[in-house]
Amino acid sequence: MAKVRVIAAMSGGVDSCVAAALLLEQGYDVVGITMQLWNHKGDGEERFDSCCSLTDVHDARASAHKLGIPHYVVNYEREFKSGVVDYFASEYGQGRTPNPCVLCNSKLKFDHLVDRARALGAEWVATGHYARVIHHGDGRPSELYTGVDGNKDQSYFLFDMRPDNLRRAMFPLGGMTKSQVREKAKALGLHTATKHESQEICFVTGGRYSDFLEKHYPDVTKLTGEIVDRQGRVLGRHDGIHLFTVGQRKGLGAILGGEPRYVFAIQPESRRVVVDSMENLSVQGFTVSSINWLVDPSTVNEERVLSVMVRYRAKPLPCRIRRLENGTYQILLADKARWVTPGQAAVFFDGEQVVGGGFILQAIHEQTAAEESAAKSFGTGTGRVERPESQSLRPTLGQPSADF
Repeated sequence: MAKVRVIAAMSGGVDSCVAAALLLEQGYDVVGITMQLWNHKGDGEERFDSCCSLTDVHDARASAHKLGIPHYVVNYEREFKSGVVDYFASEYGQGRTPNPCVLCNSKLKFDHLVDRARALGAEWVATGHYARVIHHGDGRPSELYTGVDGNKDQSYFLFDMRPDNLRRAMFPLGGMTKSQVREKAKALGLHTATKHESQEICFVTGGRYSDFLEKHYPDVTKLTGEIVDRQGRVLGRHDGIHLFTVGQRKGLGAILGGEPRYVFAIQPESRRVVVDSMENLSVQGFTVSSINWLVDPSTVNEERVLSVMVRYRAKPLPCRIRRLENGTYQILLADKARWVTPGQAAVFFDGEQVVGGGFILQAIHEQTAAEESAAKSFGTGTGRVERPESQSLRPTLGQPSADF
């Protein structure tokens, strides 16, 4: 009987290398694919210490050789620039704070890897994400869940996956902790066992996104304007809206002096940065666009209490969701919250299951009487994201069921 072929996305880090090894141990025909996404030579240097670097490509190739599996490097630089990097710059030009990793993980990587899998006769695409998926054999859509390691859970970045792609996804590390993954790599003799993790945006050299924008997207950095309070009084001037994000204090003290002020809102049309005191930053809710549902949308209504994560690793907040006539959604929070930032992803959970998500449009600082009533109707303990101590059911070889 022919083995079931799986495409293993190998970034060159310890996680993706161990994911490929686990699949090999389970009897799959594993083919390693490394996506070349960004050429750092265009920034005047060759990076050896970050995601998408030459070192990563080398480490992926070396790990594949150690495991005895075929390995290919595929160039997706053009697709990455148009689908992720251009979006990154455009969002800053609109006064929003983007999260490029969401588009890269959910859209670019899986869209292209699934196409590559079909070309290679593979049924599955596997990655090293700390997330879990359940596949059903009765026609129901696949379900995405948080990883059991709460400190490494990456389901937040996967909410925007197309359901057809999720149906072919495998996450072998979903039932493991990071320490277990490193121990496994060590036992396998993989040199990535002690490799450090990159915490920066892969295409931003030197760690300063403003320098990157100035070099590659100079028009975005020329949106200078006024700093005003909420009454419209001019307090100073700024060097570009791309330098600010909602909730930010850094950079304002030198300009304004006196009482600490924080970014309350960014108005791209007028190029104004609106500031206020900390206690006035809390929001009652927010609006969301570009929602991607991983469940039947008809099951998501205002009566259903979910939890929402407004940035990666933020505390999940109980919420209700109201669909608006223009196709966007209004999110009503049980309690006021800070750091709700336009452009960031808002991901919805029902317990451990990822229900869907979208991108934050704007904050709601004052509620109508009906919205206040809805907020008061929240129960206690509903919509929390809870992770089990340990749970990892291995897929049966050749069956439509992957790690959970």
